[in-house]
Amino acid sequence: MDAGELMQIGPKELADKLLKRRIMLKETLPGVIRTLEAEEDSLSPKVERLKKSFNDANSKVAAFKEERSIHQSKASGLIPEVKEIRERLNSSGGMISLDPKWKKRKLLEQIEEIEDKIQTSALDHKSERKLLEKRRALISENDKWIRDRKDSNPDMSSYLEKSREMSGLFKKADKSHSRMIEAVSKAQPIYGKLAESSRELKEVKSQLDRARELLSQSDKAIHYWEKRLELGYGDNGPGFPDLLKAMKTVEGGGRSSFAKKAKKKGAISKKVVGGEEE
Repeated sequence: MDAGELMQIGPKELADKLLKRRIMLKETLPGVIRTLEAEEDSLSPKVERLKKSFNDANSKVAAFKEERSIHQSKASGLIPEVKEIRERLNSSGGMISLDPKWKKRKLLEQIEEIEDKIQTSALDHKSERKLLEKRRALISENDKWIRDRKDSNPDMSSYLEKSREMSGLFKKADKSHSRMIEAVSKAQPIYGKLAESSRELKEVKSQLDRARELLSQSDKAIHYWEKRLELGYGDNGPGFPDLLKAMKTVEGGGRSSFAKKAKKKGAISKKVVGGEEE
């Protein structure tokens, strides 16, 4: 209905339509409220479950992040120690890790070759036993070389120990970081579902509050418009002001409230454009 059509409606017809609408609302609102309450009852536990899941996921992220930071901090703290020991070994010649005889024999390559034969060749028990004995001897020789280096130079032992510790901590930090990233990827979709469900619940609660408010006002509104139809639309005492005052003003040649607002708005706009002040 446009403004022209609305102006053609008389006070009695308009009051009658408003009364019928209020009666209709009173009849339909209880059903609307029950439906909204059912939606709220369904959404509320869902939101709580998602909140718990998201908080649990966030706790895992925080725990893995803390683990990563601790391991990384400890490993970083060992770097100066390892560098200092390495400098001492360099200056004393202790970093010469392979003597010519050991290097010439290529001990590690021999061990690797034996391992390859064991894994890939169809050997009889006798041949396999010979290879295992040879590997055992080579490993024993390798261990002896390491012990000799460690015993002859305490810094070498410390260097190897600190280097292994540092490497192990960095590996633990990397593992914690990977687990943190995995936890973050699992938390993100939960957050999306939580945000959407929370928005839906908020909208349902808003509609429910409005419906309850309208229902609580129904009897008063119905009584008001029943009295208007009975008593008329002029000034009928407290609670019943003159509803036709503005119409009478316009009929008498005065400005409507809309025209007054438009004029005031136009005057303010001119002042802003012109930079005038009063």
